[in-house]
Amino acid sequence: MEKSRPVKGTVDKIVDKVVDVVSDGGPSNEIPGRPGREPAPLEEPTEPRAPLPPKPDQAGPEVFTATGRPTDVPPTAWAQGGEYLTTAQGLRLTDTDHSLKAGPRGPVLLQDHHLREKIMHFDHERIPERVVHARGAAAHGVFRAYGTATTVTRAAFLAKDVETPVFVRFSPVLGSRGSADTVRDTRGFATKFYTGEGVFDLVGNNIPVFFIQDAIKFPDVIHAGKPHPDREIPQAQSAHDTFWDFVSLHTEATHHTLWNMSDRGIPRSYRTMEGFGVHTFRLVDAKGATTLVKFHWKPKAGVHSLLWEEAQIINGVDPDFHRRDLADAIEAGAYPQWELGIQTFPDTPEQTFQGIDLLDPTKIVPEELAPVQPIGLLTLNANPVNFFAETEQVAFHPGHLVPGIDITDDPLLAGRLFSYLDTQITRLGGPNFAQIPINRPHAPINDMLRDGFHQDAVHSGVAPYKPNSLDGGCPFFAGQSEGGYRETPVRVPAAEKVREAPASYADHFSQPRLFWLSLTPVEREHVIAAYTFELGKVYEQAIKERTLRTLAEIDSYLCEQVAQGLGLPAPKPVNSLPSVEPSPALSQLGQTWPTTGRIIGIVAAENSDLETVRALRQAILDGGMVPLVIAPAGGVLGADGGDPVTVQRTFATARSVEFDALLLAGTPAPGKDAYGARDAKAGNGVTGTPTDPRVLLMLAEAFRHAKPLGGWADAEQALTAAGIDTAAPGVLVAGSGDAALEEIVRLLGRHRVWDRFPPAVGIA
Repeated sequence: MEKSRPVKGTVDKIVDKVVDVVSDGGPSNEIPGRPGREPAPLEEPTEPRAPLPPKPDQAGPEVFTATGRPTDVPPTAWAQGGEYLTTAQGLRLTDTDHSLKAGPRGPVLLQDHHLREKIMHFDHERIPERVVHARGAAAHGVFRAYGTATTVTRAAFLAKDVETPVFVRFSPVLGSRGSADTVRDTRGFATKFYTGEGVFDLVGNNIPVFFIQDAIKFPDVIHAGKPHPDREIPQAQSAHDTFWDFVSLHTEATHHTLWNMSDRGIPRSYRTMEGFGVHTFRLVDAKGATTLVKFHWKPKAGVHSLLWEEAQIINGVDPDFHRRDLADAIEAGAYPQWELGIQTFPDTPEQTFQGIDLLDPTKIVPEELAPVQPIGLLTLNANPVNFFAETEQVAFHPGHLVPGIDITDDPLLAGRLFSYLDTQITRLGGPNFAQIPINRPHAPINDMLRDGFHQDAVHSGVAPYKPNSLDGGCPFFAGQSEGGYRETPVRVPAAEKVREAPASYADHFSQPRLFWLSLTPVEREHVIAAYTFELGKVYEQAIKERTLRTLAEIDSYLCEQVAQGLGLPAPKPVNSLPSVEPSPALSQLGQTWPTTGRIIGIVAAENSDLETVRALRQAILDGGMVPLVIAPAGGVLGADGGDPVTVQRTFATARSVEFDALLLAGTPAPGKDAYGARDAKAGNGVTGTPTDPRVLLMLAEAFRHAKPLGGWADAEQALTAAGIDTAAPGVLVAGSGDAALEEIVRLLGRHRVWDRFPPAVGIA
């Protein structure tokens, strides 16, 4: 019988512990929430010891036999044992940070049994959703090549004006299928090209670097970022102990972590998100000459992000924000577009460029050193018909290549070449996942692969082997002139089998410093706020202090400001800060972008100038933007007239985070439901104004989120009631609706009104 645990007694104990701490009557580790059994030390422990027992509040299942018989074995017998890291078969290991390679820079060896076991087990940890990138949104489209890549590759789909059908899937990394969209996380950007030479998959992220340099560490970084395994919290976020414990000890993660803490970690939309192939690939031209490249997706709408408060509000108001935005834009005909570009580098034996190791996936090459050359245009123009059949079942793989595109010896890429195939066996039920409609190539298939789960083809013949004569020798090998794929014959230097990394991989701080110094002051403020927030959610003091030591190696001001927010002293750097040249291309700000697809909210009521509202709606649509009328109630405005205005949002359902800008058609009167008992947003304490309090809340939020605000007629009255200075940057009360819209659109070209809130003096 289950033992009872009175709720009151449990609560009383927790309250007593908190009271003890507050009154200095007990140790700090009595506060509930400690992630581990013991406080974490500042330095990584190195003295072997047995696994820690469960925390006092934890208990495992009692040990019974498979036939229900009790045993005398303690529940802890289910847990791991021994003080040394082993394989699943008990073999003790000396290293789990490096794959087995032919020399430090050599290719990863297939005989690496530890890599195989570790990645295989990781691939099958989740059933049936993806272990990572579980929550996705996708769309169909077309890629049209410019022909500019034909000088470096013979890939047929990159020839001039060739159009290739594509399917693109976007996704956060950490969260489950039920998590929210606008969490702080890396986003996947995976593109499946259905070329005439077979499928080519470009499987990348919206951040150009990764946390690790070797695929053998992938299970570790994801285990650290996922929810704690005892409580399964927190969901879809990195603001917790295990993530920061890992990245503060494994400093090769520093560069990617800094990108994640920047605005890149919370994109405004999938439509305004860059994509990167992350790895260095090898292109091969018609004569066999090779060029090393990095792939880039550049959104035509520019790169834009959310503010952190916006993201937090959206996660509650509309957790499907990114999915909805992508689908709505396509349905409205505002088709998202990206240019595919490449950075090219000579294919030298060293595989470096300007001192940067091209095989290190934690490094970028600044665009000022190697410009991104556009090679084609991607347009997403159709939503899926069935989410499960398409978005959920699509299967990508970095090894899906076409003639003219080859891989390199990047050890992270090597592990992905194994992992992506392996994971489909569990997730999609067997080896025939390529026959699922969304995965089927648009080229003839004769692979001699037979049977297996979910075999949909009905193969003929009796000889699925080579060589054969019974089937007439078919299938035959293809030479290069027939489109046959041939790996580039790269010379592998004589080397010893080692678990090592090249010496160049040991530089973990120069590129994070490059990224930090390349950001504008307002972007740096956001990075400081992100680190302060995330580390403020960490329980263990030692992990915070360890992370501050890492930040000290990037920039003293960054470290000092985060330390100040945490109430901790700022450590000094151990090494001299590297001298780097900033790369302006890494900043999201300072340019002007098209306003296509931007959403403008028009706040109106029955007493508004509806003639102007109609005209502005049409002008916004003509400009390729999306107008949404926000009114006190649903239905239409001006029902008595001949041309009523349809209401898309009400004061009860609208929130500022949905809009890129707001236009006020005068000052709307309060709706009939504008009282706190009906709608808590109406009970914000602002009384005595003729404006609906929910509109005041919406205006105040949009103002502090640096969004353009405009209006005409008596709109100034509502802005003033919301506490907004109408002389502030990006706030305009015009004499007409046309003038207000014109200024709003001009401001939208810069995405936000960043000069509304100047950064701290010390950050410039």
